[in-house]
Amino acid sequence: MTTLYIVATPIGNLKDITLRALEVLGGVDLILCEDTRVTSKLLNRYQINTQLVSYHQHSKIRKVDYILNFLRQGKNLALVSDAGTPGISDPGNQLIKEILAKIPQTEITAVPGPSAVIAAASISGLPTDRFFFMGFPPAKKRRKKFLESIVNSKYSVVFYESPHRIIKTLKELKELSPKSEMVVCRELTKKFETVHRGTIEETFKILEGQKPRGEFVIIVNNKVGQK
Repeated sequence: MTTLYIVATPIGNLKDITLRALEVLGGVDLILCEDTRVTSKLLNRYQINTQLVSYHQHSKIRKVDYILNFLRQGKNLALVSDAGTPGISDPGNQLIKEILAKIPQTEITAVPGPSAVIAAASISGLPTDRFFFMGFPPAKKRRKKFLESIVNSKYSVVFYESPHRIIKTLKELKELSPKSEMVVCRELTKKFETVHRGTIEETFKILEGQKPRGEFVIIVNNKVGQK
């Protein structure tokens, strides 16, 4: 039986890799990755020479079929993303779906580890016994409805945002619910990691004059601070 390993890799600090992940990455026949340049940095750090094959959100059906053929040939594969856990708000989920539909005998095995969602939730100080993860907000269509669902949720909500839209998103959330509590995490585990806590209004004032860089994880809770 062939196996596809879903391997979590560091979200920033390259030391955040498990011993099992290193063992799997060094033992499979091929590693599927979003950007070979990014994954090569990790592999070079740990002297792993496994062949890389690119697979990302722009990959065509032909690339998926190409990958499926490796499994049909009996090869064991590992799937990684540029950072964190594959299959969470990235194209890995679609690949897994295709494999389960076309080669159902393939064993899909998780090699857990870093996740930006969990890392942010763990340090937020907001209620996380139950929370929603909503990925990236839409750029245009259904955006308002998406943001309204965040501030109207009865539970904490975690989502991602890019540096290009973070200020716009915070401004729109401020207009909807300025007093909701928020935690904004930037570049988690990296050299310039920053975490801002406060109401949406307070956090917006801190960030609006800056030129944001890096990826953001945001947590919002509209119950805290509104009693």
